[in-house]
Amino acid sequence: MKKLSFVLSLTNNDNDYQLEQAAAAEKAARTLDADLQIVHANNDAVTQSQQLLKFVQGPADSRPDAIVFEPAGGTGFPQVARAAAAAKIGWGILNHDADYIHQLRQVFHVPVFSISSAHEAVGQIQGKQIAALLPDGGSILYIEGPANSAASKERSAGMNLTKPANIQVKTMRANWTEQSAYRAVTSWLRLRTSQETHIDLVAAQDDSMAVGARKAFAGLDNLSERDRWLRLPFVGCDGVPKTGQTWVRTGSLAATVVIPPTAGRAVAIMHQALLTGVKPPDRSFTTPESFPPVEQLSPR
Repeated sequence: MKKLSFVLSLTNNDNDYQLEQAAAAEKAARTLDADLQIVHANNDAVTQSQQLLKFVQGPADSRPDAIVFEPAGGTGFPQVARAAAAAKIGWGILNHDADYIHQLRQVFHVPVFSISSAHEAVGQIQGKQIAALLPDGGSILYIEGPANSAASKERSAGMNLTKPANIQVKTMRANWTEQSAYRAVTSWLRLRTSQETHIDLVAAQDDSMAVGARKAFAGLDNLSERDRWLRLPFVGCDGVPKTGQTWVRTGSLAATVVIPPTAGRAVAIMHQALLTGVKPPDRSFTTPESFPPVEQLSPR
């Protein structure tokens, strides 16, 4: 029997969740005895589109049996998806809901599906964490992902659904990496408005951005200001065991939201579908959870 080959395209290799995605996919491929090639888009949708198209348009004998990818931008690349399906390449989408899935499943026989974190539920959990940490209300600095990211939009919507009305939100954007959040917060700290803004908690849409924000505050020259910022609770998302969960245990973060990786499950689903010819569900979701449980969080 032919050994199946897969391509996994991730947004970057500078984010703990993306690294966990890669590790989960590699483990699944080893277990299934499948070949896996991983590429990174450096947070650039154009680069990712070109990378994927190169695999689709390559010589027939070198094309992968399936492509699994997490979009670097706000699009699921519908033209590339159709070209892949027409070339009999399976197509799995991570953490993004593409509206073309149903149509491609009707026209082509290859597996086409998405598997995603329930991003709005992630945001809802974070909103509950904020409420538990600030029971008397207050103001938070909220670091969102890119504006064109569906995950970022859904996490923001969920957080705003469950945060109390007496929590005020100051938002800024970064690009899912520690360094991007460090730059964003450092730039904000240079503004007079940052000195006039009272903040009681710092929340980020992933753990690496929360840690990047902490590092920006730790670099302040004014020791009293630095200490004031670092005494605040910081919360994030992803909850990778070696990073986010460890940061909670050591006190760098007050809480995180554990988001199970989707890439390993997608590789397993794709492998089964290609071997059996049975189409998987068009959409499936993982279940996030608070770490620690919300009821164990103490007011700050």
